[in-house]
This record gives sequence, structure tokens and C-alpha cells, in this order.
Amino acid sequence: MTTPTLAVPTGGSRSRRRLLTAAVFVLPALLVYSVFVVIPIIQAVYYSAFKWNGMTPLTDFVGFANYERALTDPDFHSALIHNAIFVILSLGLQIPASLGLALILNGRFRGRAWFRLIFFAPYVLSEVITAAVWQLLLMPDSLVDQTLEGLGLGALGQLWLADRSVVLFTMFVVISWKYFGFHMILMLAGLQGIPRELEEAAAIDGASRRQSIQSITIPLLGPTLRVSVFLSIIGALQLFDLIWVMTGGGPANASNTMATYLFDWGFRRFQLGYGSAVAVILFAISLVIALGYQRWVLRRDTDGAITMPAGG
Repeated sequence: MTTPTLAVPTGGSRSRRRLLTAAVFVLPALLVYSVFVVIPIIQAVYYSAFKWNGMTPLTDFVGFANYERALTDPDFHSALIHNAIFVILSLGLQIPASLGLALILNGRFRGRAWFRLIFFAPYVLSEVITAAVWQLLLMPDSLVDQTLEGLGLGALGQLWLADRSVVLFTMFVVISWKYFGFHMILMLAGLQGIPRELEEAAAIDGASRRQSIQSITIPLLGPTLRVSVFLSIIGALQLFDLIWVMTGGGPANASNTMATYLFDWGFRRFQLGYGSAVAVILFAISLVIALGYQRWVLRRDTDGAITMPAGG
């Protein structure tokens, strides 16, 4: 009489099974990513080599002429500078304000949940609704101007969306109102992951609240801050909806960004070949910054985060 034996999977079969399982989960997402991201990027690169209005056949090949035109256009230079200004203002004002508000709302006091909801609510609104509402508020003799008049500050009134010297900063205020609640929620989540025992121990040792924040809270909040900064940079580089609805990039290109510039040339002036070249430049700038940030800033947070399963 023989005893039946059980087949024990070898290391090679286990590896193949893991690869097959991973492929089953990854392939659908990879397919969607390829259709909606990779293929459009390839198409944009291809179209950028032609002088094309989007309706006629692709026959007028111009090579790198569209890129040369964009990189030598003063209007594109100003759009690039405006994006850089938004990045600097976001990092210098929006992120610190979000952090300060998160530190306040992380405390224990009555009604803090309502305050969190109020500050986060603007982020839930769509960009088009936000732009339409603020456009009405900032019209001459509208609510903003009348409020300043009521406070005795009527001299501060401006043509908020029609004055080339103030429109960019007006847009930054609207953008900050829309998005700083998102960064606040991110930082609140990071703060709630910091053990309170550390701050209590520092207080027992005689550290002030300010010293505790500088030496304990901020360093431990570093990963969240770095992610928030990254999202702020990429978002500032790709600004489109709010600016396009409120100003269309005007007046006289004073609030233009790279995204509104490419949309204007590509879809309003029907120069899709040139617009595609601008889109590729915007993509290249964003990609270089993202990869560089990942390599030199976020790497400290991702190193060691991926672990192999036991026996792998």
C-alpha cells in the first residue's frame, strides 16, 4: 500500500504565481493609464512637429519650429514667469498659512470640527463655480469694494481683474482661498499622527510651545510638508480653470499662465500644432521638477518604505 504525497510548490512556481497575480491587478490600471496619459503625450509630441489647425491633414511638417517659436515668444516668457510667481507665493504664503491654521485647529476647543469644515469647504467647490462667484464679488462697486467702503478703506479699492498691476495677486488670493483648506487637511492628518506624549514630555522638560513646535512637531511633520509642497508646486505650474474663467489670461496677458497660453493658441486660434508644442514644454517642465523633487527631496520618505514579504 502506497502513501499519497502532496506536491510542494517550488520557489520558481511561487514567483510565477506572484507575477501573475501582480499582472492581473496592474494590467487594467496600466491600460487606463496608457489610453488616457501615455498615448495623448505621444500624440502631442507628434502633432507638435506640424503646422496644423486641427481640421486639415497633417502635411505641413515643421520639425522643431513650434518649439523655437514658443521659447522665443515674450508672451510665453511672461506666462512662465507668472507660473513661477504663483509657485513662490504658494510656498511662501499659502503653505505657512495652512500650517499655522492646522496647528490651531489641531488643538482641543469647542467647535473645532465646524471650523475645519468651514475652511475646507472652498476646496469642495468646483473651479468654475469658484471663479464665477469671485468674478461677481470683484466687479467694480460690488461686495468687495462696498465692504472696503464700509470699513473706511475705500481708497484701497482697485479694478481687481482689469488692472495689470494687481490682477496676478488678486488671482493668487482667490487660488489660496480655494486650495489652502486642502493643505490644511493634509497637515491636520500629519499632526494627528504625532504622539501627544512627545509634546507633553517636552513641556515637562520646560520647553515652551514654540520650542516644542520647532523641535518636535515640524520635524515629525516633515513627510507631510514635503508632499504638500510638491502638490503645491505642480498645481501652480498647471493653473488653468480659475484663471481662464475669471480673466482669460488678461488683461493684456497680465495673468496668463502656460496652460492658458497653450489653450488660447491651440483651441481659440486653431493652431493645434503650436499648442501641442507648448503642452509638451509644460509637460517636460513638470516632469523634470517632479523627478528632481522625488530624487532629492521625497527620497528620504520612500527609502525603506517598500519591504519584501517574508520568504520572498
